[in-house]
Amino acid sequence: MDTRDTPEQAELRRSARQLARALGPPTVADLDDATRTKRLAVAVRDTGWLELRTDAGDGGPLAGGVEAAIVADALGGAVADVALAGPVLAADLARRAGVNAKDGAVVAFSAALVDAAVVPSTGATETIHAVDGGEELDAAYVLVAEGSGHRLAEVRIDSADGVSSEGSDLTRAVHTIPAGARVHDVTGQHRLVTRDDVAQWTALGLALTSADLVGIMRGVLDVTVAYARERRQYGMPIGSFQAVQHLLAEARCLMEGSLSVALHASWAVDNLPPDDARAAGRVAKAYCARAARTVCETAIQVHGGIGNTWECLVHVYLRRALLSSQWFGDDGVQLRELERERLGDAAEPLPEAGRRSGIDHRGDAAEPLPEAGRRSGIDHQVGATDGLS
Repeated sequence: MDTRDTPEQAELRRSARQLARALGPPTVADLDDATRTKRLAVAVRDTGWLELRTDAGDGGPLAGGVEAAIVADALGGAVADVALAGPVLAADLARRAGVNAKDGAVVAFSAALVDAAVVPSTGATETIHAVDGGEELDAAYVLVAEGSGHRLAEVRIDSADGVSSEGSDLTRAVHTIPAGARVHDVTGQHRLVTRDDVAQWTALGLALTSADLVGIMRGVLDVTVAYARERRQYGMPIGSFQAVQHLLAEARCLMEGSLSVALHASWAVDNLPPDDARAAGRVAKAYCARAARTVCETAIQVHGGIGNTWECLVHVYLRRALLSSQWFGDDGVQLRELERERLGDAAEPLPEAGRRSGIDHRGDAAEPLPEAGRRSGIDHQVGATDGLS
């Protein structure tokens, strides 16, 4: 694969980052600016980015996974509080069923946020979640098993039942849909959603969440480097201290490595067989989720005491990283799935601690936590609907 941007992709990357910087929240207080938030949502809608994976007329999408990931990266870098991945994933799934997605629709996920929700035609039997939808979200897509595949259906989000949860991420909404929610048919479907469709759609979700994590790392590093230049201690900028330089250099290397693996995942969505594309996405997600955790911890550490305050923007990046890491599965989920897919029944289950962290504690070959993770001792396995106090 050629990782260089085409002229069109380079222009998309430039314009997406410019828009995100102009309309994203520059401070934590700006998250409450309804006028800015509305301008951002209108701008993203008017650019056509939410339609990147809609039908181009021949059954294929208007744009590839690379283009969708470029936009996700840009919005993640500015912690832009606007829905993107949710509507893009809904449009892609609807296209595979042969229908046009409803404006602003998203896909409902199982309680763990790993897979698209598969429910009986009689109604949801457990709580499910609709991720990254707008404030006026009124329905979410689900899958209903039928024959050798699935048909697309939807569950309504009623204001009395579906509530936007106050979770860790301050920039994207998570709507909770209770058990018992009625399932409604989506009319006009031309075909069932096949196993390969689900695998390729999952590959797209993994690529988008990985790209968002790359953007988060780039954005939080920009904020932290700027702070290190300005903050003075002992009469000198803290960025002149070698210990701080080493922390930031290591974080930069993690971000660059994540960018490479995320680029491959986004390219694989439309250029590799479905199972191979999903495997590429799993590798990217495992790497990016771990790296983002370390980079965000480093940013908080470099900020010192102010890094633990509400007014410091770095916690907004960390909170967003928590949701992007868990959405479609964190590093532990991806490593277990890769183990199962490559070794099959011969794969030995990880101990409970290993399942949570994604680290195999069975021997010396186990990969250790990144240095910053060992220093902090923070358990980041926070549910998407859990708040951070």
